[in-house]
Amino acid sequence: MELAGMLPQHHEGHHHHEPVITGVNRILIIGILLNLLFVIAEALAGFLNHSLALLTDAGHNLGDAAGLALALLAFRLSRIRSNDKFTYGYQKTTVLVALLNTVILLIAIGSIGIEALHRLVHPVQVRGMVVAAVAGAGIFINGGTAWLFARESKKELNMRSAYLHMTADALVSLGVVAAGIVMAYTGWYWMDSLVSFAIMIVILISTWGVLSDSLRLSLDGVPRNIDIQEVERAARNVEGVKDIHHVHIWAMSTTQNALTAHVVIDKTAGLTGAGMILHQLRHTMEHLNIQHSTFEMETGPGDCGEKTC
Repeated sequence: MELAGMLPQHHEGHHHHEPVITGVNRILIIGILLNLLFVIAEALAGFLNHSLALLTDAGHNLGDAAGLALALLAFRLSRIRSNDKFTYGYQKTTVLVALLNTVILLIAIGSIGIEALHRLVHPVQVRGMVVAAVAGAGIFINGGTAWLFARESKKELNMRSAYLHMTADALVSLGVVAAGIVMAYTGWYWMDSLVSFAIMIVILISTWGVLSDSLRLSLDGVPRNIDIQEVERAARNVEGVKDIHHVHIWAMSTTQNALTAHVVIDKTAGLTGAGMILHQLRHTMEHLNIQHSTFEMETGPGDCGEKTC
């Protein structure tokens, strides 16, 4: 008995994310402007004072600013309504952008490493106090931006990526300040390259988790914060549900997840009973961070044509 097409459908959860997206747009715009201004100042200071650490950090911050711009574009695209060509709309762009951002940063690590190795062999004289002063400003810029992103980082993958990057940038700037002071008093100009290597490690550590998550979501894997066994247990605990199988869970975007499943219910439930079970199942799934769920109702394993269905 297939009841999915006969029961009233409702789509809860669409409006719950609108305030988040509106707030994210505003925060991202502020973050982009702050970082672009700092990138210009840091790159100019690095070029005039021959500091690879400053130029490296400026390149890193430019990559972050570009990443924020891509994230903003993805959020705007995710609000475009679905159509005949894209029935889910463009929500998946938020996942693809998160993946692209991490790939860009990994490429940046490679280019930084090549130049840092060259500078390590052939150190260049650097004005340490100027480096420290510019990097000190970076602590406030990056730290302030990270603070703006802190709340939304718990709700959305791109915002978590941005928050981690800004936090890492603030820590990197702190390291550059220390290196600048040391170079000013000791003349150990090789520390400029050493700080660049440290920046590379920080970038790698801060982006690895986001790379893993975005790659998983791009391949329609189960989102990291959802346990499929817990989902199945919760469904079986719904009154009237005898079993659940053929469970598929994937991310529609970095904020919304979807599920399809076959649910076995009692033959005596009828349309009214099945409708109540369907409503309770969807309500239960929403509490498990699954906003869009579709269930095919069955009264036994033979309903879908296979013994092990």
